[in-house]
This record gives sequence, structure tokens and C-alpha cells, in this order.
Amino acid sequence: MSARRSKRWRAPLAVLASTLVGLAGGVGGLSGARAAEVSVPQPVVDPSAPGENLPGRGRSLFDQLFAVKRGNAAAIDLPFPFAALLARLDAQLQGDPASPLPPAKRVLIPLGRSLQRTAAAPDYFVFPRVVVAVDSPPASGTAPLLKDRLYLGYQERSAVLEVISYNEEAGRFEFQLVKDYRAGGKPRVFYANRMLCFACHQNGSPIFARALWDETNANPRVAAQLLATGRNFYGIEVRRGVDVPYTIDNATERANGLALTQRVWREGCGSTDATAQRCRAGLFAAALRHALSGGQSWTADPAFAEAVSRPLRAEAQRRWPAGLAVGNPDLPNRNPLHGDTPWPVERAGRIAMSHIDASFDPLLPRKAREIWRAEAPDALRPLISGLAEFVAAPDQQRLVAWLARSGRAATSETRLPCRIEENTSASRWSLHCTAAGGATLESILTVRAGRPATGHLTRLTLPGGTALNGVELNVEAAVRSARATGARRMTLRPHATVPGSQELRTAAGDAIIALELERAAGSQVGALTLRLRRDFAIVQQAIDRLVASQAATSLFGPSPLPRQKLFAALFAELGAPLPPPCCQAAEALPPPQLEVPAVAPGTLQTTTVATDGSDAAARRFQPYCAACHLSAETFPPNFLQGTPDQVASKLRHCAPRLYVRLAMADEAPERRTKTPMPPESLLPAFGTDSRHWRDSPERGALLAQVAEWLRAETGQAPQLERLLAAGYEALRPCLPVQ
Repeated sequence: MSARRSKRWRAPLAVLASTLVGLAGGVGGLSGARAAEVSVPQPVVDPSAPGENLPGRGRSLFDQLFAVKRGNAAAIDLPFPFAALLARLDAQLQGDPASPLPPAKRVLIPLGRSLQRTAAAPDYFVFPRVVVAVDSPPASGTAPLLKDRLYLGYQERSAVLEVISYNEEAGRFEFQLVKDYRAGGKPRVFYANRMLCFACHQNGSPIFARALWDETNANPRVAAQLLATGRNFYGIEVRRGVDVPYTIDNATERANGLALTQRVWREGCGSTDATAQRCRAGLFAAALRHALSGGQSWTADPAFAEAVSRPLRAEAQRRWPAGLAVGNPDLPNRNPLHGDTPWPVERAGRIAMSHIDASFDPLLPRKAREIWRAEAPDALRPLISGLAEFVAAPDQQRLVAWLARSGRAATSETRLPCRIEENTSASRWSLHCTAAGGATLESILTVRAGRPATGHLTRLTLPGGTALNGVELNVEAAVRSARATGARRMTLRPHATVPGSQELRTAAGDAIIALELERAAGSQVGALTLRLRRDFAIVQQAIDRLVASQAATSLFGPSPLPRQKLFAALFAELGAPLPPPCCQAAEALPPPQLEVPAVAPGTLQTTTVATDGSDAAARRFQPYCAACHLSAETFPPNFLQGTPDQVASKLRHCAPRLYVRLAMADEAPERRTKTPMPPESLLPAFGTDSRHWRDSPERGALLAQVAEWLRAETGQAPQLERLLAAGYEALRPCLPVQ
């Protein structure tokens, strides 16, 4: 390839972006400095720059969960069959006693859009792919935080587990494959080629379809086809509604937000100076408030504005003047059994059902879900709620339990005059309480024999952002106490916002320890005293000491949020019992590995010389195809793997499909039945975009080479419409059928 080609096609994305900005400035007559401000939003995650395939620090949660110590070393021990693996996973999670759903949610997808979609062809309903997502908190303090951070895809026919799980130390999701996961097999765990994964997972996180999730067994026709096989699918209930896919969809939405949270945490406060450290410490305190209060929106005080809001907004505006574009994890809903068409009987018809139209293909570039802008009035709200997702339930419970026992916090009282209304049967009291300064309370108490029997706090608002709705009150204990003392006062205790705690909390993070109701017999007026334990100040003081200590550099530096280290340091500073260590066996695991070396886009591999002289043709495809197709996997087809003669044979065998994928770039997007190759979202890795790639001599040369192979085979020039006359899946596969 010419030097001119290499220079033009390997231009970095930043150069292209600056060129676009320069053009914008030229059209508007802007100076260079002003034009730089008129930029496009930066992607939180650039799909064409997925990062190193192997983690430079830390391990995936999947590794940590299944690592077992064996002497001085460790190995990953995966239960088999798959139902046993699911049971092991559920045991790590806290179940919801009010829900019939398992802690780890699972659905069956026989006709999906994954790389494994044709692995079971044509027996899709006999061997459906299983998708598992964790959306439940840890069962104990020793269990890892898997909520929204672990996803599995299992295809029994290919004996492969696809894994997406979080790496806290690296602040990113890792992509892994488990090979030979079968009865009698020896499962091997490899990290995956991230460039290949990011073609679909464009924000570096899990993806899932939008409602109504018709690819899953929530679709009655899909469920009926699965049941007709007579199989037991790993203990997974086949007939069920949309409740499970709905929870998976929500989990992937939250997982998608982790990248924005980590990026703003790392970069939004600045570098390593004291101001940046105070900014991150303030964000950590705000995240704790948010978690302890059940997600209430605290009204920031002047100290927070000075330490966090002002420097963060200024730094973010400098770094990302047009904002950060948040990736989209949603795929369009697709019904593979739409209409009344019966399930095909013949093999070819069933194979054709695995076709994915371009409009439904996960490879299709997706527009940003939203643009995060530092100057927006509520810019910090999604950041703080995102950081609160790193506060595990056991850590919350441990913290509130220690605060309740410590006895170090001051208490305060707020008295609210109340108007009390009784219904005509005197079976219900309605309390309407208001105090100067903005505190209000609305409550309903049901009455039996002249005394309250049950209670419901309809709404409580307090200055500073507290807004609580629909809280149950413990009235029975209050009535017993009042009877025993003969008092006209009853102390009502609200149920907690933090599971496992006995206390409700304000938006500022303080505990509401009691509501004391006073009412004279028969009177329509009374008073309610709200008693608070101001214990979050103790937490804030401990964080302030940490940010002033030598540990501040590692705890509040410009690196991924160190969740476990932060909580260990916080509990130590408070003098509270330390959280138990988690997942220590993973520290003795051998280094992570790829199955075969991954190839970067634009790379030309060195190969031996083929006996038939075909190596030159094969090498022409390597810079554009090797990143995804020079691998040990057959999904997608590894037609560039093997000796030069084997590669030449595979390329010719794949020629019909290669021609379609290359020629699709000439079609208008709305006319495409398949997505073009290379995937459009990855083209910036080659220093180009869809328009320039379409018109490039490089694509023209590849297309001409494939056309030459097809002409030699059929005696006529290939035509796109003729090739697709029977559908894309009717074309012979890229790899010879084994």
C-alpha cells in the first residue's frame, strides 16, 4: 500500500474532529479560537477506541466471583450444568421476599441478535440462548457488588458463555468468553477482543432491546415454540410476562450510566491538587446522602457549592464545552415471529429466520441517548445518583447501624402545629401539619376503639430537599406505650428507607428517629414533634479528615472510583468495624489472557508465502477485516485465521457475503437489508467515516477483488439484487460447514 494511503487512512479521529470544527468556523467566519468552542459533544465512550483488550489493573467481577484458591495459586471454578451456575450466582444475591422473581434475572432468546445467533441453526428453539442479568444487591458484606454489573449469555450448542462484567479498579466493563463449557469439558476463560465487542456495545456496556421484548420468551409465540420442544431450559420458567425482560432492560440502563459517572469522577474535578481532591470528596459525601436517603434530592449548601459545584462546572465546561454524549444501550424491539406465518418446516426456511435486517442490527450506529452538560441546572443530579450506585446495600446497612449505636450525634426537634380531621364514623384521622420555615406533614391514621391502629405518612417535606411519600408508620407500639403511661402523646416510628435499617432519613442524610403526636381528647388541633438525629455530620467530618490526610491522593485522585478502599478508609476513620474483604482468591489467579492475539484496525499481519501466490489478495483484506475476523472464534467467521492457503480458500468461500457487505455502502441507508462492513461505528479507527469509506479506492479495490473471485466461479459479474434474491441467509456461509 502506498505511503499516501497509509497517511490518509490512519489519521487519528481527533484530526478529523478538528477538521470538522475548522470547517464550521470557516462557514461562520469564526476565528480559530472561537471555532474550537463550537465543537460537537464528546462521546463518553468512543466505540472506535475501546482500550486495551486485557485489563491493565484489576480483574472482572466474573473472575472474582468464581475464583477459588488452590494452594498458593487460584483457578476459576464454574459449576456445570448451567442451572448449577445460576444457583451459585443466586446464592450471592439478596432476594426480594415480595417478588417471585429470582435474584439473577434470566430470559430465553432463541432468535436473537448476538454473535451466537446462528450457532443452533436450525434448532433455535431446542437450544435457545440464555441471557442473565444481575439486578439485585449482595446477599452479605462478603459478596461482591454484582448489581447491574454482571451479564451472561449462554449458548449450549456452541458450549460458550459470553460474559460482560465490571472491573472496579479499571472503571470499565470487561468482555470475556468461556470456551468448552459442556459436560466433560474443561472450561477455559479468555478476555475478548474489545474492538469486536464495541461494534455492537458502543458505550462499552450491556445492550438490550426496548419493550415489548418480542425476541424473548415474554412473546407468547416464542414461548409456545419453546414449550413444544418438551425441554427443561435450565430451570427457567418459559411462560411469563414482560416482568423479567423489563428488569433486565432497567439494569442495562443503569449499567450504561456507569461510564458517565466514572468519566466525570476522573476528569470533571480536575487533576491531583487539593481542590480536585476536595471536589471528589464532596461528590462521595453527596452520593452517601443520596443512597442513605433513598434517592431524595438534597439542596446543596454553600460549602458544597464552593468545594464541588463551582470547580466541577468550570473544569467540565473547559474539557467538554459542548457536553458529553452518553451512549445508547437500547436496541429496537424486534419480533422474529411477526404476523401469522407458521414456523417453517424445511431446513432452509428455518435457517432464513436468523436473518437480521439492517434496521435491527446492533452494528447500526446509535445516536446518543442524551447530552450531559455541566452548565445545566441539574447537571450534578445524574452524577450524584450514578455515584450512589457504587454504595452497596451491605455498606449502607453497616453505616446506619453504626451511626445508630455510636451515640455521638446531636439531636434536634421541630414542632409542627396540626389540624386534625375525623371522618363521620371517627374511624380515621387526617393530620395536616405545617411549621414556619416550610416543614409540612400529611398523614392518615386509622382508628379503632378511639385509638389509632395503623398509620400512613402521606407526605413529609422539610427545608433542604426532604420529600418523603407513602411511608408506613409503626402505630401499634405507640398505642401500647400510650396506654401503659396514660399519656396523650404517641411516638410514631416510620419504616426505613435503607433495607435492614430501622430509620427513615432526610435528604441531608440525618435519621428521623420519631414523630411524636400530641392531641387533647376530642380536640381538632394538636402538634407533632419531629425528632432528628443529626448523624450525617459525623460522616462528613470523617470524610473531611480523609481528604486532609496522606490517603487523599489515592482515595480522591483522578482515577476510577476506588469503592472498596473508600469504604474501608471511611469505616476506619469512624472507628467502625471494617467491611469484610471480598474475593481475595482472585488475587492469586494467573494473568488474564486472550485466546489469540487481537489485531488492531489498519494492521497488516506478516504471514508465510502461499504456494499459489494468493497471499497478496488475502493481505489486502487484513487491515479492514482482521480486527474482527482474525481470531479463534467462528462467530463472527474467522476467515482470516489459518495458513495463507486456508485463508485464501475461506475468502473465496465467503465471497458472496463479502460482496454484499462491501456493496451495501453504495446503498442508501433506508434501502439496506444488511449493515455494511466494516461497521460504521468502527470506521473512525481507520481514520475515516461512512462517506469517505464509500468513495475510497481501498473499498473499491476490495469489492473488485471479490467480484473477480465470483466472476471466476460463476462466469458473470455479481449483482447485488441477484445475490439477495433468496435472502442473505441463503448465501453460502463464510466458513465451510463442518
